[in-house]
Amino acid sequence: MATITFYGAIDGVTGSAYLLTTEYSRILLDCGLFQGGREVEQENLKPFPFAANDIDAVVLSHAHLDHSGRLPLLKKQGFAGSIYTTWASFDLLEVLLKDAASLQLRDVEWENKRRRRAGREEIQPLYTLADVEETLALGSCVNYHQRISVSDDVEIRFLDAGHILGSAIVEVFIKEGSQEKKLVFSGDLGNSSAALLKDPEAVERADILLLESTYGDRDHRPMDETLAEFEEIITDASSNGGNILIPSFAVGRTQEIIFRLGELYQQGKLHHQAVYLDSPMAIAVTEIYHRYQDAYNEEDRAAMKQANKKRSLHSFLPVLRYATSTEESMALNRIESGAIIIAGSGMCNGGRIRHHLKHNIWRKRSHVVIVGYQAYGTPGRALVDGAKTFKMGGEEITVAAKIHTLGGFSAHAGQSQLMTWANQFKEPRPTACLVHGEENAKRKLQQRLDHSAWRCRIPALGEAIDF
Repeated sequence: MATITFYGAIDGVTGSAYLLTTEYSRILLDCGLFQGGREVEQENLKPFPFAANDIDAVVLSHAHLDHSGRLPLLKKQGFAGSIYTTWASFDLLEVLLKDAASLQLRDVEWENKRRRRAGREEIQPLYTLADVEETLALGSCVNYHQRISVSDDVEIRFLDAGHILGSAIVEVFIKEGSQEKKLVFSGDLGNSSAALLKDPEAVERADILLLESTYGDRDHRPMDETLAEFEEIITDASSNGGNILIPSFAVGRTQEIIFRLGELYQQGKLHHQAVYLDSPMAIAVTEIYHRYQDAYNEEDRAAMKQANKKRSLHSFLPVLRYATSTEESMALNRIESGAIIIAGSGMCNGGRIRHHLKHNIWRKRSHVVIVGYQAYGTPGRALVDGAKTFKMGGEEITVAAKIHTLGGFSAHAGQSQLMTWANQFKEPRPTACLVHGEENAKRKLQQRLDHSAWRCRIPALGEAIDF
């Protein structure tokens, strides 16, 4: 008998980690960071609730840190097996884990300055760049649709999840004597209306399904409405000469925004002098996207090929410029009009976007376009909620720019898309275990699944289910 135990992304959407135990194997599905407020992130400091050196392999659905960010901690605590993921996910993983280690080191240095002045004990980062390098050495890359053995009685196969580049639905095949059981982990399923990537692939059979529920309680705004508003903002800013600032997440969202701006450029509707991507991590990720163009959907790939045989995002949007150095980033602050600046962080709580907001948000001609979810307590959320001032380095800056919120840009499937994907399973349908969602989202999705004659469970943290 096989058992799946739920160790993360249960009381929310971060810390993804599920332990599969079979007669001969212990396989960890994902190993993500807990992200959010200080109390939530304290979970990362706790030892794993299992022995890291007993884990035979890790199977990684995709590179986002809420699914991958504790891998170096697992390695530090004794894990010595292989980390299985797709080729594109591995390339993104290197960028994301190194950036996470650098940010942790920076934050710890600042905190230790305060601690030294107060005569308090210094702290250590969760992990270092050296830890990341040792973790990456355990990587084992797998093609989509390639079925491989990861232990004596477990095989896996990755299918395209369409969430970010390299994201995967994980099929797990477990040998039990002459029989075979099958677990399916959806990972994060993509929004079929989003640009560039393909729709999530269908799965028809399983004994148990781990289904994400991030947007289990609602659908996204229709993409045609979102794009119409986006074009209207661009046109308005073009006519009044203002700059447009787009706080954006480095993986997935930035590349979609570049593609959508490219569509406007190819249609002759983008009159700004230049689009600047001001995020070293987003630039590195965009270059990785360029290397994996075969992952693009046929429609968008054809559009890019028609515009330029190179089919790159850069050639699709020829006015795109990279700002890599600090000096190049600072130079953008001298541009008073005619520029579109895409920079991190996506919630305006760090990164280069804050300096661009400082230099532009008090201008009436400026526009700030919010294209991603803004968590409570973040500066981005304050802007969305109508804040009159923006705080930067002890200074309160008047918000005179127009603040726009575009709700259709999401890399996650909405409720109806989750139902459409799930209902492709044939009878007898598997038991569905809802993970990776807030309580209300899981409950709403459970109601929809129950109405479609599913057997649906909402596991508790630490709960073990036999199948």
